[in-house]
Amino acid sequence: MPKPNVGKTPYSLVYETDAVILVEVGEPSLRYSNESGPNNDENRIQDLDEVEEQRDMAHVRMVAQKQQAERYYNKKAKIRPLNVGDYVLKAKTQVTKDPKEGKLGTNWDGSYKITAVTSKGAFQLETMEGKLLQNN
Repeated sequence: MPKPNVGKTPYSLVYETDAVILVEVGEPSLRYSNESGPNNDENRIQDLDEVEEQRDMAHVRMVAQKQQAERYYNKKAKIRPLNVGDYVLKAKTQVTKDPKEGKLGTNWDGSYKITAVTSKGAFQLETMEGKLLQNN
């Protein structure tokens, strides 16, 4: 079946032709009888010439679909910049989680104050007692 995001079947993009079902060979269909005639060589050469264009168009459609999904997501997301002095929660990693808590344990370590911006998206944090955290 053709995939909606590319408009072509994966088989046709890889092998540069449509698949023929064995039933069509045994009981010739209109598609099979048209393809197995004397024009087959000419049609095959034309198909090979158009393959790169079809792949490019499939790639363009795939990129457009991804951009559409990204726009939809970004429309719903509420972006809030973090500044020095803001209080944040820090996500726990698998390493820092307590195995005794199980899957119902907390997912966040909490409240930390942002003391400095170290790079884009990275911050220096300190606890409520004023102790700086390492490796932020």
